[in-house]
Amino acid sequence: MGHFVGAARYIGAMNATGAGILAVMPLHTISDVHGEEGLRRRLRLESAKLAEPERVEAALELASQLHRDDRYGREPYLNHLLRVAIRIVSHYEVHDTDLVVAGLLHDAVEDHAAELAGTHDGSATEAALAALRERFGARVAELVAAVTNPAREPGIDRNHQYRAHIAESLERDPWARVVKLSDFTDNGVGILYATSPAMERLAVKYRPLTGVYRDLVTRPDTPLAPHVKQHILDQLDLADQRFAAILQET
Repeated sequence: MGHFVGAARYIGAMNATGAGILAVMPLHTISDVHGEEGLRRRLRLESAKLAEPERVEAALELASQLHRDDRYGREPYLNHLLRVAIRIVSHYEVHDTDLVVAGLLHDAVEDHAAELAGTHDGSATEAALAALRERFGARVAELVAAVTNPAREPGIDRNHQYRAHIAESLERDPWARVVKLSDFTDNGVGILYATSPAMERLAVKYRPLTGVYRDLVTRPDTPLAPHVKQHILDQLDLADQRFAAILQET
């Protein structure tokens, strides 16, 4: 009986939260209060601003399938992907369907290449990108490729390789910066939502990158409005504070 009462209260709370409130609610607050369903509702609100919202729905369906068993700290991994996509429209004011689709699918090739490609080859990166290209177009595939980490090279520190790849890849693709900035700020500002064992590992991985992103976001060719760039710089400052606090505790 208690289970059904709890479910009824949850549904009631969701129904009581109107679109206007949901549209201005911080993304991690939506995650905490309303979970995945709240984020899905917020994405639908933001997608209404786009020329091709049906492509966003198709990308969300694919992301839901690929990441169905993945976790992001205490929540489904899909929540992270939803926030990345929402932030591109809501916070960065980019009304480009390809960017939002790439935000939803930015980890699809890196994490699920074989499933996406329909093969049993764990290194099926090119086939997975080809599958994205066929379903969502060449630009989406190129954006996802730009933010997909390469296979680990033996003898090279994993974090060093990651940072070198990010700097090189985003140097040449200003629009991919937009996707990766949303990804990084979600990881950085949201690091306190990670489970305790992962916090230190993530802080060590991400803290050296805030300077790289500060440089990239302030470049003239980064296609964002000045006030959006300032918002991202503020988010990077907040992420830096959280990285420092976590590393001081260890």
